[in-house]
Amino acid sequence: MSRYLGRREFLKHLLLWSAAGSALGLAGCGTGSGPEPSPAVRPSEAAVPSPTPETEAGPAPLAPATPAGTAPYPDVAVARGPGASPAELTRRAIAALGGIERFVKPGHDVIVKPNICNAYHGPEYASTTNPEVVATIVSLCLAAGARRVRVMDYPFGGTPQAAYEKSGIASAVAAAGGQMEVMNRMKYRATPIPAGRRIKEWQVYGDILDADVVINVPIAKDHSSARLTLGMKNLMGVVENRTGFHARGLHQCIADLNTLVRPQLTVVDAVRILVDNGPTGGNLDDVRQTDTVIASTDVVAADAYAATLFGLQGRDIGYIRLGAEMGLGRLDLDALKIEEITVEA
Repeated sequence: MSRYLGRREFLKHLLLWSAAGSALGLAGCGTGSGPEPSPAVRPSEAAVPSPTPETEAGPAPLAPATPAGTAPYPDVAVARGPGASPAELTRRAIAALGGIERFVKPGHDVIVKPNICNAYHGPEYASTTNPEVVATIVSLCLAAGARRVRVMDYPFGGTPQAAYEKSGIASAVAAAGGQMEVMNRMKYRATPIPAGRRIKEWQVYGDILDADVVINVPIAKDHSSARLTLGMKNLMGVVENRTGFHARGLHQCIADLNTLVRPQLTVVDAVRILVDNGPTGGNLDDVRQTDTVIASTDVVAADAYAATLFGLQGRDIGYIRLGAEMGLGRLDLDALKIEEITVEA
């Protein structure tokens, strides 16, 4: 018999081999023999999910996730304890989500975005993020192998340098090995917001869009216009012309921005919360010590939980409700897996 097949026989065998290979490939699905899942995308590359009702399990922002109730980690982790150190509260909340290594890999360029809105008051007045919370996150990221960790915000009261110093964040970050960055106006760029309802393009800080990991670290506080400043609103610090948000409808513009800038992790500082006269405060009588840190991959869920510290629900805050309606996360706390951790002082 000839060593070579005729053309017709060759094609016949080729078809048989292809069919067998397809069957084997289908049989192997879900066994681990297929390709690895795609890595988490950067905030600027995030696909915007279709809106879902707020009572349904929507997609979690830019982190490995499975449907609510089946994930190996909680949807929201809450660490609290009277007199507990902010550093330990932060470590325990992030550890409950799988540790910082779930988000930060060796060589990553990380940006930490706290609230450093003014140069008027120190951290005891609860108008800026607790410096220990920020420094702990910086330390964790560097220990995980991050190439660099930058901390930045765009204050509306005083210069960035003065605000960084007055908040206590500059010295805490330097001690932790991170870098404070003054946001350069040359780095803002006109960026499309395809899923925006009210705004379709805005000037957004380019480094935020380009970073490997963005960690959102708001302080929970009262706000005269938005009612509360939490994670979703904290991202206003990465855009120019914030007065334009107020003019066009503050809550919807905040939700629109959150369709574009999607931090992998939100850590809400509620060690001290400002319950009145926000966002700048200035009266210690308006500050309540709650010794709590909230962490989640879902900024809507994190904000919804933080709202309860003020006797409110997530749906009471316009941008949180809109975020859930637009599929950015979930605000129905009863449908979420929440792990509450008691930390001893």
